[in-house]
Amino acid sequence: MVATSQPLATQAGLRALERGGNAIDAALAAAAVLCVVEPMSTGVGGDCFSLVWRDGELTGLNASGRAPAAADPDALGTAVPVTGPLAVTAPGAVAGWAALAERHGRLGLDRALADAIDIAERGFAVTPVIAGYWAAAAAALAGFDEAARVFLPAPRVGQITWAPELAATLRRIASEGPAGLYQGPVGEAICAVTPLTLDDLAVSHAEWVEPLRQRYRGVEVCEIPPNGQGVAALQALGILDGLEHTAGSALDRVHLQSEAMKLAFADAERHVHDGPLPERYLDEEYLASRRALIDAAHAGSPVSGALQPGGTVYLCAVDEDRNACSLIQSVYHAFGSLVVAPGTGVALQNRGHCFTLEPGHPNRLAPGKRPYHTIIPGLLLRDGALAGPFGLMGGHMQPQGHLQFVSHMIDRGLDPQAALDEPRWRLDSGGEGEWTLALEEPLYGLAPELARRGHQVLCDPNAESFGGGQAIMLRDDVLIGGTESRKDGVVLGY
Repeated sequence: MVATSQPLATQAGLRALERGGNAIDAALAAAAVLCVVEPMSTGVGGDCFSLVWRDGELTGLNASGRAPAAADPDALGTAVPVTGPLAVTAPGAVAGWAALAERHGRLGLDRALADAIDIAERGFAVTPVIAGYWAAAAAALAGFDEAARVFLPAPRVGQITWAPELAATLRRIASEGPAGLYQGPVGEAICAVTPLTLDDLAVSHAEWVEPLRQRYRGVEVCEIPPNGQGVAALQALGILDGLEHTAGSALDRVHLQSEAMKLAFADAERHVHDGPLPERYLDEEYLASRRALIDAAHAGSPVSGALQPGGTVYLCAVDEDRNACSLIQSVYHAFGSLVVAPGTGVALQNRGHCFTLEPGHPNRLAPGKRPYHTIIPGLLLRDGALAGPFGLMGGHMQPQGHLQFVSHMIDRGLDPQAALDEPRWRLDSGGEGEWTLALEEPLYGLAPELARRGHQVLCDPNAESFGGGQAIMLRDDVLIGGTESRKDGVVLGY
């Protein structure tokens, strides 16, 4: 079974399985297609993270790029720019693809990219949600550099669109491996429009890491360790694990879950960076101390920095041998930095904006450093065996979505599709303890009582701002999939 946010990507994943590939090959094929059909959200100019369950072993991959060696925090004023060359960090996704294919795949990277190349050359019909994202980003692209015009004009729904420059880049990667991106004409094109050098691109951008695990009511929730924010989801779940919120009303669930998430975000803003967490971050003693700060009747205001939106794709696959791949990748904001390497079709990410310039902060920009990262794949284990991969895209919505999805599945017994379809809440922060609790319809009915508890409530009609997810879970010998109703996606199996 394969679940993605776009039908052609799901089909590519299934074809990889039919060709004798495993779940990792399927995920790679789907990921490459998403770079073609959803270019504002993902691409070979971005990063990826993955959790892999194979032959009873869990491994994690961090393929996030680093700041240029020439990065100078003292020259940037108060913040790293949102767009432009100074926002660019090295792209890690292709290094991640190669590492996954070599360690866990069967087909090889070249065969995994075949469908993406074909679709980029022959064209594809643009789906509705993606067309909306593309149109929203078009104005910013139009005012930027000439190379970015390869993505203009924004196609309408159903319009056939081609990506010949990106197809040529993918062909080069298929034939040369990661060197097809990081060296030669593509690497030189990237360096020509950014502070990155070929030496910056030559640094290893893919690292195998030990996943973090957190017990939650009979399951283990698994996430990638920092520099990603998966620990925020784990900490919030660990805090909730000691609270009696599951038998209460929807009002109590939203209040307590959002309060736990505030505390987790506040800690993540202070501590998540390109390095280890403080000792005992997820220990029960520390979780209990954070749990004690929650008032069941009133909203709190722990201090944290402003939370960032983002554009991302998530996908997952499970094969007949019950290997699983949970994979997420992104260029961060729509079309990333808005800088495109000329002649390549590669939009470069703006992950540098996730650094802080605060002196002494562990996430302060520095040469060769990886920034705080929003994208997080998830995976559930039960009794030491695979329960299933899951994930949710959407910047700071991701750990909040992980928390809500896991709670709906474990506390309420919902199946993956029902858990994804449930209305969501979302915390937004302007910093300095100012939190807004956004509600998706039909949670609007909770707004008056939540306001009485001290929450600053927003009834948000934009369903897409509440993220989008995919999941595949095992029940006995059956795979049960879910795909996000807020996206264009589909889940298919055979």
